[in-house]
Amino acid sequence: MPGASGMALQGHSEGRLAIIAGRGLLPLHLAQAARDAGENPFIVALKDEADHRFDEFETISVGVGNLAAIEKAFRELKIGRVVMSGGVARRPEWRDIRPTFKTVLKMPSVVRTLMSRGDDTVLQMVIKLIEAMGCAVIGAHEIAPGLLAKLGPLGQVSPTGDDLRDIARATEAALALGQLDIGQGAVSVGGRVVAMEGVEGTDAMLQRVADLRESGRISARRRGVLAKLCKPQQDMRADLPTIGPSTVENAARAGLAGIAVEAGRALVLEEQAMIAAADAAGIFVCGIEPTLENGGLQ
Repeated sequence: MPGASGMALQGHSEGRLAIIAGRGLLPLHLAQAARDAGENPFIVALKDEADHRFDEFETISVGVGNLAAIEKAFRELKIGRVVMSGGVARRPEWRDIRPTFKTVLKMPSVVRTLMSRGDDTVLQMVIKLIEAMGCAVIGAHEIAPGLLAKLGPLGQVSPTGDDLRDIARATEAALALGQLDIGQGAVSVGGRVVAMEGVEGTDAMLQRVADLRESGRISARRRGVLAKLCKPQQDMRADLPTIGPSTVENAARAGLAGIAVEAGRALVLEEQAMIAAADAAGIFVCGIEPTLENGGLQ
């Protein structure tokens, strides 16, 4: 894995590492990076969410709300550190929650948070519940720092002046969206924000842009940009913005000129394959440093 092989992970001596795995390739990348660094990671594959196999690793499969089974496994395996990775499409219903004694004491607030709050608030609740099990929650970037996006263009294509204006506009929208704890991405075409990410996720948003373009609701002459950033209140231990080859493919299908992602605070999966796909499609991928003051670039 990039930047991970041979590295000693933070807190290596503080108990075994567990990776809670949702959708996408990130959990597998993290497991491989941890193993390359000399770890023996334990995988908690979330039922109906994790969509890749972890045959080379010790794994259990549990429901999203089965906190009791997770705590039992952590206790038996002397888990000291936990990283949360991958997407979770469905929040558990209250009847799916299998609490521990500690969560029983918090059940009203746990259920209320899961049912009615934004993703950031829910993730903070999950972090507190894991910490109550006696484990430290760490970020994906602490396991695989080589996955963090670099500043500037990542491939052969660079943004034009029009693209930079769209980056600034999409960045401003994404930061405003993030402050509301709704999503991490926005698309600007010709200086006009045409789409903002909701619970459906980035790929579905890009499909919506493609549909709008095909129907003539978005100009065919102007290409536009996707900006994907951390929320202003983002906890770096969970749900970092992530892009990869599929993001490039969907951006190209939507007719966009490129993708801007937050340098040092967003993850890039399969970087070489992603760059090759971007170069082949003639679109840029660049790392930026957004600012809250102007929604633009440093």
